Amino acid sequence: MTEPPRPPGAGDPGNYPPEPPTAPLSGAPGPGGYPPPGGYPPPTGDQPPSGGYSPAGGCPPPGGYPPPGGGYPTGGAYGGPGGFANNEDKTWALIAHFGGAVGMIVSGGVLGWIAPLVAMLARGSQSPTVRAHAVAALNFQLIWSIVGLVGWVLTCILIGFIGVGAAVILGLVFGIIAGIKANEGQLYRYPLSANFIK
Repeated sequence: MTEPPRPPGAGDPGNYPPEPPTAPLSGAPGPGGYPPPGGYPPPTGDQPPSGGYSPAGGCPPPGGYPPPGGGYPTGGAYGGPGGFANNEDKTWALIAHFGGAVGMIVSGGVLGWIAPLVAMLARGSQSPTVRAHAVAALNFQLIWSIVGLVGWVLTCILIGFIGVGAAVILGLVFGIIAGIKANEGQLYRYPLSANFIK
């Protein structure tokens, strides 16, 4: 029975070439990726903060790195929990966003702008937070309501062209067939026809 291969360094050390001795550079990791003897040198100020990477190009961004914690203000942009001064502001902001989405679904993509407009008119003058949310939702819903309206118009036009095209083609084809039958002395009964005149 043959023996499975051994990992490097296991068993007889004579079968593998010895690793070349390396002298670690100052601040460079030692063999195997471990810190050099004595640890890493202290930072000199040109390194990124711990846990971060320097941006492309290796230079810190203009103005330096953001403070620990992401650099974003806590408590939202308007001071209250989640950025709202009170629950009424939060409710009106949600009406602007969710109402716009529901309006788009219910109206077939045309009236999504109504709920953000109502939120902006009802509470936007009293709360800058609600106004900001309502304006963002209103701008988005207006654009996509216009796209939806154009889509509906194009659909109606396209269906109109399809109907006209179908009438022309069917009238031409079945008119030719009926003419051929009449030439043979037969009365042709048109398909897809109604008896309006008797």
